[in-house]
Amino acid sequence: MIGEWCQVAGSIEDGETAWQAAVRELVEETGLRPRTLYSADICEQFYEADRDAITMAPVFVAFVDAAAQLSLNHEHSDYRWVCFDDAIEMVAFGGQRRILRWIEDEFVKRKPSGHLLIDPG
Repeated sequence: MIGEWCQVAGSIEDGETAWQAAVRELVEETGLRPRTLYSADICEQFYEADRDAITMAPVFVAFVDAAAQLSLNHEHSDYRWVCFDDAIEMVAFGGQRRILRWIEDEFVKRKPSGHLLIDPG
């Protein structure tokens, strides 16, 4: 949505896995490449009235190098690095807030399970 803060997101293209789509979208939208990638062990779910459909999407967590240069594509007009509390206040939807809290609890406050690590091969 124009004028709202959001995470990197997108659709899976033919022949891609969900995690491959997540990496592609991250690179396309920000120019960043993940140093490590995890399944977040949670899905985002929401109803889309215009399609009369429920979307369920897996969530991924990418760790990037702190010195990496970010380059936004045309889908975004700005970015900020903020703490979780600030990010939770910036996003528009309750589902986004729940996901951010989950990521902070499971990937920042504790070491993520190695079972969630995705090896891109």
